[in-house]
Amino acid sequence: MSTRTFITGADLVLPDRVVSSHTLVLEDERIVDLISGSRAPDKGDAHEDLPGRVIVPGFVDVHVHGVEGIDSLNGRGAVLSMSEKLPRWGVTAFCPTTLACGPEPLETFLAEVGECRVRSHAGARVLPAHLESNFINPEFRGAQPLSCLRVPADTGSRSQAWNAGQTPDFTGADILATIDRHRTSVGIVTLAPELDGGLLLVRAFVAAGVHVSLGHSGATFEVAQEAIAAGARQATHLFNRMSPMSHRDPGLTGAVLSSDEIAAELVCDGHHVHPAVMRVAITAKSPSRMMAITDGTAGSGLPTGTRAEIGGYALTVQDVARYDDGTIAGSVVTMNRVFACLVGTVGLDLIGAAQMCATTPARELRLSDQGAIAPGFLADLAVLDASLDVEQTWVGGKKVFSKA
Repeated sequence: MSTRTFITGADLVLPDRVVSSHTLVLEDERIVDLISGSRAPDKGDAHEDLPGRVIVPGFVDVHVHGVEGIDSLNGRGAVLSMSEKLPRWGVTAFCPTTLACGPEPLETFLAEVGECRVRSHAGARVLPAHLESNFINPEFRGAQPLSCLRVPADTGSRSQAWNAGQTPDFTGADILATIDRHRTSVGIVTLAPELDGGLLLVRAFVAAGVHVSLGHSGATFEVAQEAIAAGARQATHLFNRMSPMSHRDPGLTGAVLSSDEIAAELVCDGHHVHPAVMRVAITAKSPSRMMAITDGTAGSGLPTGTRAEIGGYALTVQDVARYDDGTIAGSVVTMNRVFACLVGTVGLDLIGAAQMCATTPARELRLSDQGAIAPGFLADLAVLDASLDVEQTWVGGKKVFSKA
């Protein structure tokens, strides 16, 4: 028997406008109607009256390593725990994201991603994973462990020029074999196309249906264009750990900003990218080609000074997540604060912020019934108060978080 829920009183952020004095009607897991005015539910139907609130499509975070003390590579149960914790911050779907690692932890991680995707649980939807992969440029590695990086063209060799004479215990081929075994659990792979064999790897992943993201890369403008022509369609945390743009040398950053084919991630914590630069990038590409991300770590949602980890490496919660040597290891922001940053600091309206936090990432991942408040779409919703803090989160028509 179908269950209907009538939600009244709140402002609704639709794809093209914000409406007040409307009733949102949910049936089972989907939005089925949007009615002008207040509509009393029929007998047996549920009713939620939410005056003074704003309802936006549930946030879709395509780049998040952890939250509230949990890292995606903590082993069995880590991905499920992330799924259970993220709705507190308005997230209804997410791509669990890894650092470069060896095949064994990658195997454990991808196996759990696959299990979570077919298993019913009360939490955010687990989307195919985002691998900040082993195939990135060591000079732009940031917090990525040097010992885990490999050259795409050298997948059969255990010796790597930048491992300072160390003999690694796995090859690039081992990583690719692990990915191949769990193909349906892998959605996005970040790689550097300028590495030897990088463009061939772009083509191979694209042919396998993997979303290739350019990042942790020193690619020239020309190489970046080749990668886009080969099928790369995303850029990992725009500006951070990629070749910069100047007026005579556009680099990877310029290639991303000037290409309509590429959707760019943007870490919207106010620290990774200056708000003025965020405004320039969003103006250049529009919210329809920008995806707001957290790049969140296990430190996200925890107090300043707290110790946590990412991929087994210790970090401290500060303005961002930092290793003990000061290296930025990701952010400590949550998606509700990303949304608030876009509205309050960057100056986007609610529609543009919702596009970047939900609609654009859902569309780029080909989630045709997620990321918008519209009849026929899944009832994945975030209910925000006047301060844009999360009061409720709904996944598939079920309330999975309530602040009350």
